[in-house]
Amino acid sequence: MADQPQPKQINFTILPEEDSSAPRTYANFCSIAHTPFDFTLTFCEVMPLSEKEIRDAEADHIVRAPIRSRIVLPVQFIPTLIAALQENMRIFSESHQQPVPPGKGPVH
Repeated sequence: MADQPQPKQINFTILPEEDSSAPRTYANFCSIAHTPFDFTLTFCEVMPLSEKEIRDAEADHIVRAPIRSRIVLPVQFIPTLIAALQENMRIFSESHQQPVPPGKGPVH
């Protein structure tokens, strides 16, 4: 029986390639949905409401916001994303010498 070669393991770091023409998209709301295979993050921009929009929202309990981006992530990626967000939040909080209060409002 011949010896099977072992698969070679390579460790590497992925760095985003800077592209000054890549657009930045602002969002101040994120809706999250999932399937057994992936998570979908839908980013929206919620603008201040007009008086009419406030009245409509009071009646319908719905505020429509334009979708700015929709990102689909494999389930296996989510724990790493959560850890990275928590670490960045910790660093942000320490660098501004104040704890960042937890978000208030609905979780989607």
